[in-house]
Amino acid sequence: MKMWAGRFRQPLDAEFERWQRSFGFDRRLLQYELAASAAHARALKNSGVVSGDELISILQGLDQIGERAAASPEFLDDDEAEDVHHFVEKHLVALIGDVGYKLHSGRSRNEQIATDLRLYVRAAIDQLRQELAELCGVFADRAEQAADAAMPAYTHLQKAEPVLVGHWLLAYVEMFLRDANRLADCRKRMNLCPLGSGAVAGATLPLDRAFMADTLGFDGPTANSIDATSDRDFALEFVNALELLALHLSRWAEEMILFSSQEFGFLSLPEAYSTGSSAMPQKKNPDLLELVRGKTGRVVGNATALVVTMKGLPLAYNKDLQETQQPVFDSADALLQMLPLVTGWMKAVEFHHDPMQKTAQSGFMNAWAAATYLVRRGVASRLAHEKVGKAVQMCLERNCELQDLPLADLQSLSPAFAQDFYEALKLESVLAIHDVPGGTAPARVRQALSTARKKISSLSEEVHARESHAQEVHAQETHAHT
Repeated sequence: MKMWAGRFRQPLDAEFERWQRSFGFDRRLLQYELAASAAHARALKNSGVVSGDELISILQGLDQIGERAAASPEFLDDDEAEDVHHFVEKHLVALIGDVGYKLHSGRSRNEQIATDLRLYVRAAIDQLRQELAELCGVFADRAEQAADAAMPAYTHLQKAEPVLVGHWLLAYVEMFLRDANRLADCRKRMNLCPLGSGAVAGATLPLDRAFMADTLGFDGPTANSIDATSDRDFALEFVNALELLALHLSRWAEEMILFSSQEFGFLSLPEAYSTGSSAMPQKKNPDLLELVRGKTGRVVGNATALVVTMKGLPLAYNKDLQETQQPVFDSADALLQMLPLVTGWMKAVEFHHDPMQKTAQSGFMNAWAAATYLVRRGVASRLAHEKVGKAVQMCLERNCELQDLPLADLQSLSPAFAQDFYEALKLESVLAIHDVPGGTAPARVRQALSTARKKISSLSEEVHARESHAQEVHAQETHAHT
């Protein structure tokens, strides 16, 4: 039986009926639909719509549906269910009889999907933040292992200045921590419960909305029934946050692809995450990295699809909103699958510190340090830049580095050059002059690593505490059912 069939005299066109069904993808919301239905059932009991015995029967029926779905995935192969809401009602009635129809008292599928999707996004955020904490921890481990090893940093993809390898790796930690914070911000803003909003104007029964919100772990009920049933801002924010996370992963993947090439030789691709060529026996291809880069396009496309779907919708619920689910699912799946693989890749990759270090000491990467030497001796910055630029030109003509120029030639450019200039050009000295918060001086990087570990630990503890609380609530709910 359709949940809306009473007003209709003719059956749906068979092809249209199949085409408009959403159960093929929204069935993944089943656990959230069951949880929200249980909260609604308790509110019905509190308002006197169902009896105590009927509540027990409904809750036990919902539990049985969840258990069957977990035990037998084929249970979800239902060609009749229009959506996850219809599926639950259909099977609940089959289990407990007409009492199952009472569950829909005072509610609408409009508020149900809005609630289910929020619960799904909230759970995905918690899982993603845990994965980010683990990934950041691996980056921090590799940064610590690199110790004082140096590498070239690039601007415009041209060698710029030497930095510590750890400093470079911690740059990604900063990106990923911002991603975790964005997800937390999204979670906080979306953690309000639409249950009790009805179809558009609010429930027709005196349901305790605060009770239902608290039961499901929300901070409170939504403030406006029209907004609650049509709002998908939380889905947009979520996928936009994932778009930025995917973008960061894609930038990381591009650098690793470049640095693994023979032209750079800064790292060796882990064989466990690479494949070969069917034609060229010598090849080892960066498949994981390329797929990370490629799948980012899908996440970006999903964010665009959501915006375009929402941009012209009048209030409140429209069937178009059914199309907002799959972009959310696809983006979450992409990142939840990707992050553990990236973590494994980072654990396995072998960095080649010798060629990194060697490259960090050639190509005039100490030129700004040379200009800084003159500035500290009273030469105006713009003039110091000019003098060192002329020294670089002299080196290019002679095919040598700055440290190879005789002092007399340097002094012909500026009398401020002295014998200690050569000491200032050494790698250790060049790194050390960047002694500011956020700089690559070894002491600053060690300090940054310590700070990053505290942030990572705090993130991990927060997610674990939330998980433990959810498990406690679930245990209490299970006890209450029995």
